[in-house]
Amino acid sequence: MKDYDNAIEISNLTKKYDGFTLDNISFNVPKGSIMGFIGQNGAGKTTTIRALLNITKIDNGTIHMLGMDIYENEYAIKEQIAAVFDELPFYDGFTAKTLGIMFEGLYGNWNKEQYYAYLERFHLPLKKKISKFSKGMKMKLQIATALSHGARLLIMDEATTGLDPVVRNEILDIFREFLNDENNSILMSSHITSDLDKIADSITFIHNGKILLTGYKDEILESHGLSKCSKEDFKEIHPSDYISARIGDYGVDFMVSDRAACKQKYSGLLIENTNLEEIMLFYVNKEKKEWS
Repeated sequence: MKDYDNAIEISNLTKKYDGFTLDNISFNVPKGSIMGFIGQNGAGKTTTIRALLNITKIDNGTIHMLGMDIYENEYAIKEQIAAVFDELPFYDGFTAKTLGIMFEGLYGNWNKEQYYAYLERFHLPLKKKISKFSKGMKMKLQIATALSHGARLLIMDEATTGLDPVVRNEILDIFREFLNDENNSILMSSHITSDLDKIADSITFIHNGKILLTGYKDEILESHGLSKCSKEDFKEIHPSDYISARIGDYGVDFMVSDRAACKQKYSGLLIENTNLEEIMLFYVNKEKKEWS
């Protein structure tokens, strides 16, 4: 397998449905990093992930994973990736033990010892039916199977949704350990931006099937900022200098994407640090420009 810089490369990906279009999207996930893939429900995150896994047939574009075209090298790629979903994709009549036996037959590089070590670490019973597992236990079981066959790329679709903070932090710790190997990478779709504030190296934000923002998280947080001013002072701010503005009873909050330029242009303008949740909120309302 040739060397590669990006674990995932998506270029001009298009998929049209009745009432929704994944519209010519492009982004890369650098090798050795975790990318947070954020957006509202229905924004196109799951459609993109299904396209990555070749579950959904695309209309146009190219997808490479681990340096290989996903259509020319599908089986070789799928030996080296793992997908974790919000809903457990396994038959719930299985036990963790029977699931391990099944995966041992599916993957040539299945690590039985590692799988049982994860089950023990996660306190998952061997012989209890999966149907009796809690949501957190089911998620841990998915992760145990995902990390037990030498996968180089994890693709997570809303994997921490509905989990309590303790379980979420435990799973994030596992991801950090996984990324200690610089050849490993993660694409993590989530609308829980606080998790991504903690762990993500880069962010891609999708809305209504279009990519609104993609780049390294620290650079995005450094360049963006939230400013607050009176309605009178806001009249002096040119619309091209902010993403959108929230109009309140007593003043205006607005998001800027170039803090340095705005500070230079508007003397005395106070711009506060922001976070991914606020950035997402103001970008979602970009078309309205002004909202309340």
